[in-house]
Amino acid sequence: MTAATLYIIATPIGNLEDITYRAVRILGEVDLIAAEDTRHSLKLLNHFGISKPLTSYFDHNQQLKGERILHALRQGKSVALISDAGTPCISDPGYQLVRDAVAAGIAVVPLPGACAAITALSASGLPTDAFTFAGFPPSRQGKRRTFLSGMSTLPGTLILYEAPHRLVDTLSDIREMLGERQVIVARELTKIFEECIRGTVSEVIAAVSQGTVRGEVVLLIAPGAAVLHVSEPLEIVLERLMSDGTLSVKDAAKQAAVISGVSRSEAYSEALRLKIRTDGA
Repeated sequence: MTAATLYIIATPIGNLEDITYRAVRILGEVDLIAAEDTRHSLKLLNHFGISKPLTSYFDHNQQLKGERILHALRQGKSVALISDAGTPCISDPGYQLVRDAVAAGIAVVPLPGACAAITALSASGLPTDAFTFAGFPPSRQGKRRTFLSGMSTLPGTLILYEAPHRLVDTLSDIREMLGERQVIVARELTKIFEECIRGTVSEVIAAVSQGTVRGEVVLLIAPGAAVLHVSEPLEIVLERLMSDGTLSVKDAAKQAAVISGVSRSEAYSEALRLKIRTDGA
């Protein structure tokens, strides 16, 4: 154990078996544990037989407690920062403490572990080569729509967190501002009632409207048509557009040309080739 070190320790997002051996060891060795909710974290620590001094560190007391934690670090003590679940500083308090510790010349050591956003993305089936994590959208509709509009042309998958009681409203705004994209609602990850609901925005709205959504929610949004050309060849775009037979060859080619940035004639020639191949199969 190194003195005067701030450890950033990821904790399980549900299943307690997801904590790392290293995290358990470091939590048992530090002088102080700073937790978002000491009562919640005490259950985790008790489960692993860890008994260490605890102090709260959350949004509304982080300035006061941050100064006290820095004082302890300056005295040569080691401190672990944990949140209620997942990786600290990711849509959770902590970045100010890390910033101030770095400025004070104190070592900051991150311990990797669970993160709901990455866990959901890994099982989503959506593109993972580029993605944007944007945390929680604003709670007010006007600000939320402005927030979503600003992400309309971003490449890659979009990842949001959302409160269960705002999920339908947020999905409705996604449909309004981003279009009828493919989305995934991942809830209660690693827990008993883990669930991933997949479909178009309208399909997912219909699914989640049938009952009361509970638990932590990760919302993943597929790239929009305007940015798909970044990673999708013309043939793949055309195959998707023509898969259900609702578009004519001409209309599919027209849309594919816009998406892929090629000429209409090139898109039309490729669409005809695919049509002939499909019909002859």
